[in-house]
Amino acid sequence: MQNLFLYIASVFLWGTTWYAIKFQLGDVHPTLSIAYRFLIAAALLYIFCVITGRHKLKFSFKQHGLIAAQGFFLFCFNYWMTYQSTSYLTSGLVALCFSTMTIMNIFGQFLFFRIPFDKKVVIGAFLGLIGMVFVFYPEIDKLSLDDSSMLGVTLCLGGTLSASIGNMLSFRNTRHSMPVILTSTYAMAYGALFTFILALSIQAPLSFEIETGYIVSLLYLAIFGSALAFTFYLTLMAKIGADKAGYVAVLVPVVALLISTIFENYHWNIWSVSGSVLILAGNAIAMINANPFRDLKRPKGWNIWNKN
Repeated sequence: MQNLFLYIASVFLWGTTWYAIKFQLGDVHPTLSIAYRFLIAAALLYIFCVITGRHKLKFSFKQHGLIAAQGFFLFCFNYWMTYQSTSYLTSGLVALCFSTMTIMNIFGQFLFFRIPFDKKVVIGAFLGLIGMVFVFYPEIDKLSLDDSSMLGVTLCLGGTLSASIGNMLSFRNTRHSMPVILTSTYAMAYGALFTFILALSIQAPLSFEIETGYIVSLLYLAIFGSALAFTFYLTLMAKIGADKAGYVAVLVPVVALLISTIFENYHWNIWSVSGSVLILAGNAIAMINANPFRDLKRPKGWNIWNKN
C-alpha cells in the first residue's frame, strides 16, 4: 500500500508541475528559476531533517562527492538541458523524449548493478513508449527534420540521460545505507549551487520577479514538485527498483493532459485516448506481481560502485 501511494503521489505531483511551469516563463531566466526552485526545496527539507533529528547523520568526503554528482545530474544538468530543448520542440515532444528514461533506467540497472532485465517491465516500457507516440502523434506528424528540431531532440535526450544517471546515483546511495531524505536535501542544495554557477557562466541576468503567479508557482514547484515529489519517487525507486519507478516518466504526461483538459480546454482525440490506454496497459504489465524487496541485495560479483 505504501508503494502504491508513493507511485500515485509521484505521478500526480509531477503531472501538475507542467501547468505550474508555465507561470515561471517570464522575465526571470529559466536557469535561475531552476536554481531558486531547488534552493527553496533543499532549505525546506533541511528544516524537516532538523525537526526530526535526521541532520545529525554525517557523510564522508566520498559520500558528499557522490551526493554532489547526484545533485548535478538530477537537479541541475537534467533540468537545464530539458528547458533548453523547449526552445526547439513542443511540450509533447519533450515529454516523449523524456519518457525514454524508463528504457535508460532498465539498462542502467543492468550496467551498474547487474540487476537482470525484468521481461514484464521491458514489455510494459515499450508499450508505454508506443502509447506516448500515439498521444503526441499530431505533434510528431508536424515535426520537421531540420537542424533546430534535431538540436532540440539531442538536448532533451541529453537531459533525460542526465536524469537517468542521477537515478542510478540515488539508487546506489540508498543501497549503501544513505537515507533518501537527507541525501536528497544535500543533493538539491548541490544542484542549486551548480545551477547558479551555470547561470553566471551563461551570463543570465540576476533577477527575481515579484509577481503573484511567479512566486506561487515557484513555491508549488519547490514544495510539491521537488521536496515532496522527489522524496516520494526516490523512496519508491529504493523499494521497487529504478526500472519500475522509471515508468513514472511515462504516466506523468497523461496526468498533465488531464490537468490541461481542466484548465486549458485541451480536447482529447482518438490518438490521445488510444495512447493513454496503451500507457495504462503497459503500466499494468510492468507492475504485475511487483516485489518491493526484490533485487535490493547487493549483487554478487562485479559492481561498478565500490562499497564505502
